Amino acid sequence: MASIKDPHVIDWFRGTMEEIHNKLLVQTSAKISETAVELCQSHKLFLKSAADTCSKKCEDDGTLFETIQTYKKDLEQKTVLMNEKREALSQSLCEVEQKQSQKEDITLKIEKLREEQAKRRDLIVSQHRANKDRLKNLEKAKRIFQEHLGLEIRRTHGEKLQFIFQNVNPASPDNAYTFTMGIKADGSYHIMSSDPVLQSLETLKKRLHETNNISAFLANVRKEFVAQARS
Repeated sequence: MASIKDPHVIDWFRGTMEEIHNKLLVQTSAKISETAVELCQSHKLFLKSAADTCSKKCEDDGTLFETIQTYKKDLEQKTVLMNEKREALSQSLCEVEQKQSQKEDITLKIEKLREEQAKRRDLIVSQHRANKDRLKNLEKAKRIFQEHLGLEIRRTHGEKLQFIFQNVNPASPDNAYTFTMGIKADGSYHIMSSDPVLQSLETLKKRLHETNNISAFLANVRKEFVAQARS
């Protein structure tokens, strides 16, 4: 057996170790190279996949953005349309309230007109009855004065009555003493004129309005005519 101190052994051992180291280095380098290639390929695939994913994500985000913009525009249009409809509805409600108010006003006016019409109807009926009573009194007074005092009553233009007295002045019994009278819309008597003129006619008219006694009025008028004829 050779001694380890033999230089040739040491050189052999060193050479053998270098050879083994070189083989291991080559093997390791090959493995590292293969691994690096695999890692590079894997990295390329990862980068391509990531790029594809990012590209798809960008496309999806673009589509989503366009969809959001479309929804936003649609929402804006719907908001404008809703505001217009709200304004139209508010205006319609205002018009309905105005028409309701006008309807209530018209209803009140109609009710008021009905009440006024009823009052006018009652007043007309009352005036008609009063006029009938006055006409009856006139007819009664006419008969009395025609029979006893020679009174004549004539209907003149404008639905007025002319009262003609005779036998007033004993010296001239055929002389006519007259006055004209009408009936107002409210049923009151309206003494218009007398011939000859009686100074006391206003006093007699006032008394007639107070008493509504046409017979007494005619008698008083005749008395005034008699007194004036004798004076």
